Order: sequence, then C-alpha cells, then structure tokens
Amino acid sequence: MKRIRIGQIGIGHNHGEAKMQAVRKFPALFEVVGYAEPSEYWIGQRGENEGYRGLTRYRVEELIPLCDALLVETDVWDLTETAERCIRAGKHIHMDKPASGSLADYKRMLDMAEEKKLVVQLGYMYRYNPAVLKCIEMIRAGRLGEIYSINAEMSTYHPANYKKWLSNFGGGIMYILGSHMVDLIVYLLGKPDRVHSFLKHTGLDGVDVEDNNLAVLEYEKALARIYISSVEVNGYGRRQLVVSGSRGTVQIQPLENPCRMWISDTEIADRTYAECKVDIPITEDAVNARYDDMMKDFYSYIVGEKENPFTYAHDYAVQQVLSEIVGGVRFNGKNPIEKW
Repeated sequence: MKRIRIGQIGIGHNHGEAKMQAVRKFPALFEVVGYAEPSEYWIGQRGENEGYRGLTRYRVEELIPLCDALLVETDVWDLTETAERCIRAGKHIHMDKPASGSLADYKRMLDMAEEKKLVVQLGYMYRYNPAVLKCIEMIRAGRLGEIYSINAEMSTYHPANYKKWLSNFGGGIMYILGSHMVDLIVYLLGKPDRVHSFLKHTGLDGVDVEDNNLAVLEYEKALARIYISSVEVNGYGRRQLVVSGSRGTVQIQPLENPCRMWISDTEIADRTYAECKVDIPITEDAVNARYDDMMKDFYSYIVGEKENPFTYAHDYAVQQVLSEIVGGVRFNGKNPIEKW
C-alpha cells in the first residue's frame, strides 16, 4: 500500500487540528511530514495542541515540496490563495471551507487542479454524516419520489468572542455555517433558479454581525430553506436536515451528538392528521465520521481507488450560490478568533 506524504499549512482554521488528528490515526495511509504556520499568534494559541505534538514545524516554502498532498487549514481569508499555491506546485489538496477570494480566484484554482488532474477535497463535514449518506441513498433509490422541499438548519448559541470573529465575514454566520447546507442542497438539487436571502443583525451581546439568517433557494418545483443563527438557544440540538418528496420525508435531527433519523413514506403515513414515522437507527459515530472517513476518502481519491463524487463543477457551484446568498464573498477584517 502506497503511503501519501502529507503536511498541513496553517493551524488557524477551527477544524484544522481535527484533520491532523484524523490523518495521524492512519499511519498505513499517511506519512505525516509536519506543518507550517507563519503566524506566531497561532503558534502561541494552538502550536502545543495535541494534534501537532511531536511534529516538525516548517516554513510554507519548505513544506510544500516535501509532500504529495496538503491540508489547507489557514485562516479562512487565506484558504483559496494558499490552495492555489499548492496546486501550482502539483500537490493534491484538502481545503477547508468556505472558499475565500473572488469567484474568479476560486475558479482559477479549481480549473488549474482539474487540468493537472489533482484532487481537491473540500472540508464540508456533513458529506460524511452517516444519516445524510442514508438519506442520499434513499433519494437515489427513489424511495422519497420527486424532491420538492428541503429544510436545512445549522444554528448555535455562540459566545460573544465567536460572534466578534464572525464579524470579519460578509454574511456572518451564514457564510461560515450556511456553506455546509448549501453544499448538500446543491448536491441534491443542483443550482437554484433564484436565491432570496434575509440577513439580520440582532445586536445580542453588543456584537454587530449577521447572526440571524434565512435563505430560500427557488427551483422549478422545489423550495430549499436554509436557516442559520448564532443566537438560538439549543441551536446545536436543533440542527436538522429535512428532505420531502412525493413519496416520503426524511428527518435528521440532531445532525450530531446524538444523530437521529426518521422516515415517513406513503405506506407508513397512513393517517393524515397524525405523526407517522419510523426511527432509522444510526449506529455510526457521526462526530468521528466527520473527519476519519473524509481523510480515508482523500487517500482513496489520490491513489485512484475512488472518484470524488463532489466534482470541481459542484464545488464552484456551491461557492456561486453562497456568494449570491451573502451578497458577495468579502472580508470586513482579518482578526483571528480569540479562545472561546
């Protein structure tokens, strides 16, 4: 079995350490070279974290030539630029989300990767959620019929420090977390015909940021609703994906910790004015599946054992829709998150 020499650029992304911990679980697949982080701020904040313990720290220009593939885990505003640097050097990349830079910048990077036949894997974790995967299987098998409605919610009750960090981003929490839901909806329904967004500032905790947001994606017959909030008490527990079609409905809530899933179809729902659903047991660990399965698939894409179902065109379409929702990808500042 070929081992992939892998390194990580940046430790500033909130999911970066978890990715490194994941690849270090699979020494038969990955030889971890080390990591690069130019910012002494992040070294002070996270350099001693368990995920990086015992690893060599390189300069970026030193690390790239030593690797076959790289995890791009910089601050969000540097993701696309750093990813392009790796692609230019002929390296496969796992790039965290959401993409930064202009749409033209992002498309240039993706086009270059496709031309060079390099893997680009985006860090959208719900692609690996076991309940989401079961839902996709049901849709493909026709069990839900023609899909006409998706309701996707990914909210949290965030502390003030996190919301201050969110104020760096045009669109606030919709840009950061809404991107996950856009990824799934575009995968299931394609690009919408029209996008309607409502980005609200509650001002809770004295922080001025888009923290209470709704987007409606309009298709010929279907509607998809994305609700993303930083001010919803027990928002994490209400994170959900509901997919409804002409023959059935799947409900996943919560998406994690714990992950629960139900189905109602035209045979189960035999009473119009009653709740009729069947529990679908989820035995897999949804939280660990976030990154363990993702990194194993990254390996498989590189060595040619699997083909990435999320194409370059799909990843670009996701960013196009996200950009339209938030009124264009832009940064109001570049202030790193404080501990929270």
